[in-house]
Amino acid sequence: METPPFTISAKAINLIAEISAQIERYAIRLEQQDALRLRKANRIKTVYGSLAIEGNRLLESQVTDIINGKNVVAPPRDIQEVKNAIATYNLYPTLNPFSEKDLLKAHGVMMHALQDDAGRYRGSGVGVFAGSKCVHLAPPPTMVPPLMGNLFEWLRKSDHHLLIRSSVFHYEFEYIHPFSDGNGRMGRLWQSLILGRLNPIFEHLPVENMVYSHQQEYYDAIEKSRAINDSTIFIDFMLQNIYDTLKARQGEELSDVGNNVGENVGKTEQKIMALISKNQKLTIKEIADKLGISRRQGERIIADMRDEGLIRRIGSARGGYWEIC
Repeated sequence: METPPFTISAKAINLIAEISAQIERYAIRLEQQDALRLRKANRIKTVYGSLAIEGNRLLESQVTDIINGKNVVAPPRDIQEVKNAIATYNLYPTLNPFSEKDLLKAHGVMMHALQDDAGRYRGSGVGVFAGSKCVHLAPPPTMVPPLMGNLFEWLRKSDHHLLIRSSVFHYEFEYIHPFSDGNGRMGRLWQSLILGRLNPIFEHLPVENMVYSHQQEYYDAIEKSRAINDSTIFIDFMLQNIYDTLKARQGEELSDVGNNVGENVGKTEQKIMALISKNQKLTIKEIADKLGISRRQGERIIADMRDEGLIRRIGSARGGYWEIC
């Protein structure tokens, strides 16, 4: 197993301590009454930010509409990219960040109907271009499987802090550029997944949106690290972004994270979501009976929840099941 080249700077050590303190504060923020709505708002920002970096032209409001199941008039590829990203992030709780097989599975969902080789490593050479200039020529395709195998082995066996490992993995992933397309969005997703093993709050932290807000600095950090064949600069950049995101989000009011998500989730809605999480096949009548309300009241509340994109029905009314968005 080869260890990727990097050093841990004094700045990184300080940021790890500061991030750890901010994680606890953000965890408390996610326990407040509007937590469900905040999680959804952050998911919208995550999808929007990660795809906008790659040139997707949809507005954040349009991403919200797609998540809520509404029709959007936009280029078909842009819509497909958003739908794929939503489906991929919905897999978040089931994906193992230390599994190469799960990486391929996630890429298959992320690039569904967009690439013929979705879910497989590239079979040809690729480069990263700035205009007409090639700024990075990725390793040849024959080297991709062994390089990725080594990277995952290092990720599993390294005893470095997960904040460091996640950033190193992100940088090395972008250097290898293992897929013919979708490398940027997959690299950001996978860092988020690795951080999820540090604390579950990272499933609901829009680091991707922060990177989007500092897009040029993101690319500059990658280029500077490539120039010295050492990811230290990139590590410092990502840790600073994680810290800034945590600090900005842990005290935010919900009105600041998007007004398209709907009204505050009340106690009845929370109870319904708790029931669904235990049994997705409950009927509306069964839900209403458990809550001690009439079936008509249950139908109205659930209809509102579906309109707000909090839950959705998969399949028929009789044989289908509920899914929490």
